[in-house]
Amino acid sequence: MPPKKNPLKLNALQLKTLTLLQELARDPRTSSKSEETGEVLITLIPQLHGNHIHVGRRVAMAKDASGLWNEAVWNALARKGLAFGTYPVAIRLTPGGLAYDTGLSDSILYGSDH
Repeated sequence: MPPKKNPLKLNALQLKTLTLLQELARDPRTSSKSEETGEVLITLIPQLHGNHIHVGRRVAMAKDASGLWNEAVWNALARKGLAFGTYPVAIRLTPGGLAYDTGLSDSILYGSDH
């Protein structure tokens, strides 16, 4: 039997935000990884750039990125064991948060045009 899609029942905003955080976690310019715990600290959440945001080497539309600045989304990700942090200062993805399949990467992240 294939694994259940979205087993933690994240809502659309939480899924989008986790997708963006996972992309930021892959980029050493915006994150740092703890080899001991496997967690990744997001050290920089980029600001909006017009109608989009640069997320690592990719781009997302601003409408898909609002959860990055939403304390309730950060708290929900923490309750589900995917991330923890101190809003709005820092957020750390757990190994579970890094591995969670949101299914959205190809639909909300685009190749950068600049």
